[in-house]
Amino acid sequence: MIQEELHLINTADKATIALWQIVDDQNDTGQSIFLTHGTFSDKRICLGIAKYLAALGYTCWIMEWRNHGASPRTNESFSFETIGLFDVKAALQHLRDKVGVEKISCITHSGGGICLTMCLIKNPSYLAMIHRISFFACQAFGAATSRLHYWQIVGAKYLTRLLSVSPGTKQGHPHNETYYTMKQWYDWNINKQFKGADGFNYMPNMQSIKSPILSICAKGDSFIAPKEGCAAFLTAFENPTNKLLYCSVKDGFLEDYDHGRIMLSRNAAKELWPVVKEWIE
Repeated sequence: MIQEELHLINTADKATIALWQIVDDQNDTGQSIFLTHGTFSDKRICLGIAKYLAALGYTCWIMEWRNHGASPRTNESFSFETIGLFDVKAALQHLRDKVGVEKISCITHSGGGICLTMCLIKNPSYLAMIHRISFFACQAFGAATSRLHYWQIVGAKYLTRLLSVSPGTKQGHPHNETYYTMKQWYDWNINKQFKGADGFNYMPNMQSIKSPILSICAKGDSFIAPKEGCAAFLTAFENPTNKLLYCSVKDGFLEDYDHGRIMLSRNAAKELWPVVKEWIE
């Protein structure tokens, strides 16, 4: 039977995050998987594949960003970098030092993969812990694939600045995001750079992550994580064992997935979750 248990973890900057343990108490092989979501989201985007893998004997750990899902509310501003350098780090530290996990595979959706990447670059002591990684719809600096997309991102940035918030709930998402949170993503894609708030350039340091990465992208995801952007992000790791999987009807898949359905949908469960399982194994 699949069990869900909530652990509340403190971060080094005094925030608290939710870390969900998903496990089949009658079929636990002792192998662990770390999952996390992206902006506007929470554990629900990861829960389907986590339960699928738990039924196969994996212990899955879903981290919810601060101010998302079951993580306590905070009035402090935070960015992608905050999530990577504090929230993801706190989760990995807890799993390694408190739970005793020696090896773990990672599955992320969208910005969750960006945050994991930043965490591992700035905290190389965790690199040896990571077995394999699967990104769903993940890119940081390649969304402006045309002049139209460039100006759409510029327009989204200034509209979000005007409103102070990007209203995700009006589009059916669980959460809104503030301008402060979204500004990094807009700037990375407008400037085609991947730099931290202090000017640190993550892009040339991505090659330090040697764990094999499977990047899954979708034809219907043309604005947030287009194929060209996902390919550019994956290429920056400079690892020939990495693989890009592009999902479209033309390429033999069941649908032209969009940004959310690529990870959570009946079709994804049927044809993509088993691919991730095989990649991990």
